[in-house]
Amino acid sequence: MGYIDTCLDRLRDLISAGNTNDLRMAEDAIEEYWTATPVRARKNGLLYIQQILHDELRAADPNSRELAAFVDAYIEKKLTT
Repeated sequence: MGYIDTCLDRLRDLISAGNTNDLRMAEDAIEEYWTATPVRARKNGLLYIQQILHDELRAADPNSRELAAFVDAYIEKKLTT
């Protein structure tokens, strides 16, 4: 499994759980992806992850949406670096 798949799986699990105490774990998943991925592929990969998570959010409960909003904002921050 590639870095992008690992990150996406971890973020999906965290968002599904909807526990806002897991915010640091979501940051860590994104940071691990960022560090392990070649520079030229990082931003495209994060955009892909972001799109996949957006598509899955429709069925999420309020706690999951809150965590997903945090993940989305964190990815946006990474995209501007």
